Amino acid sequence: MKLKVCGMKYKDNIEAVAALQPDFMGFIFYEKSARFFTGQIPELPDSIQKVGVFVNEDVKVVTDTIEKHNLDVVQLHGNESAEFCQNLKNITVIKVFSIKDDFDFRFLQPYESVCDYYLFDTKGALPGGNGYGFDWNVLKNYPSTKPYFLSGGIGLNSLENLFEFKKSSASKYCYAVDVNSKFEEKPGLKKIEELEKFKHELQR
Repeated sequence: MKLKVCGMKYKDNIEAVAALQPDFMGFIFYEKSARFFTGQIPELPDSIQKVGVFVNEDVKVVTDTIEKHNLDVVQLHGNESAEFCQNLKNITVIKVFSIKDDFDFRFLQPYESVCDYYLFDTKGALPGGNGYGFDWNVLKNYPSTKPYFLSGGIGLNSLENLFEFKKSSASKYCYAVDVNSKFEEKPGLKKIEELEKFKHELQR
C-alpha cells in the first residue's frame, strides 16, 4: 500500500515529512480547517505527488490553486457532483466518501468514469481529520475495480488491523493509506519519528 500524509501546514515540517518519501502529501485549501494551508509549498522530490484538498469549492478556485501550486492531484472532500469532477481537466481526481456504520455503494456509480480514485473516510463533524475510524468490513461489499485510499483515524495502533485488512478480500483495490491527525503534535504539525516507523511497518 502507498502512503499519503495529509494536512501539511508548516514549511520545516513539510520538508521533514518529505524526507521520509511518502507517495503523496496533502495540503488543505479549506478555510474552516485548522490545517488550512497558506503560503507556498516548498520544493518536493519528484516522487511525491502534491494533493490539494478542497471542500465544495468553486471550480475556478480549484483550477487556479492547481496552477499556483503545481498540484498533481485534487481531492474533493465535499458534496461535489460527477459533473464537477468532469470539469477538472488534466489532473488526477480523488473523490471522498464518508462512511459511518454502513454505506450505499450505489452512490459511486456516477463517479466511475470521472475520477481516478475514491477515498473512504469516517463520517464525522468535520469533512476530515476527525481522528477516528470506521468499520473496514463495510468495504467487503465494494462493487468497483477503481483503486481507493483508506482513511479515518489511522495511526501506529492501527498497524495490526491494517495487516489483517490486507489479507481480506475487502483490501483488493486498496491503493493507499491516508494518515493525518493521529500523527500530529497539533493540527498540521506531524510527528516525524512516528511517521517514519509507520511507513517502515506499512511497507515491510
